[in-house]
Amino acid sequence: MSHEYRHVLVAVDLTPDSRRVLKRALPIAERNEHARISVIHALEPLGFAYSGDMPVDTHELQEQLDQHARTQLAALADPLGIPRENQHIVVGVANNEIHRFAQEENVDLIVVGSHGRTGLSLLFGSTSSGVLKGAKCDVLAIRVGPDVDDDNDDNDDQGSVDEVVKEAKTDEGKVAALTSVEVDA
Repeated sequence: MSHEYRHVLVAVDLTPDSRRVLKRALPIAERNEHARISVIHALEPLGFAYSGDMPVDTHELQEQLDQHARTQLAALADPLGIPRENQHIVVGVANNEIHRFAQEENVDLIVVGSHGRTGLSLLFGSTSSGVLKGAKCDVLAIRVGPDVDDDNDDNDDQGSVDEVVKEAKTDEGKVAALTSVEVDA
């Protein structure tokens, strides 16, 4: 296989599905001459809350949320061998922060989880859809959620993921649209 991906960014929401998404991304990095892998989680900014007529500074609460997210991210990524310097917590709108990070860090593949939403639920909020629409690099969405068979998640044979990505590429070499991938594990 040619050296196609050099930096893989895995966007996680720190739910139990995050482990599945991260475990699907690891073999891609390994098969691409051990590409660098980074993990990112975006926290929405709290700003100010209002208690009656008085604004309340939520800075301390934001710091506690940040520390809690860092602890959860480390619990997810450390056992899989991802160094702390490649674990990132950012504050902002998730898809915007993922795009910004990807551009600044020369990411050439973003891996996200997708619940496969359609209709109104997709219209009113899908990070994976937002990431796909604005990304300047390839995006791979891994199907997650209660309807996904997790029985084979510990199997490291991910042979068909790279082939699906290759088949989805346009003549210019970019993945045009890949909203979910079902992988025989």
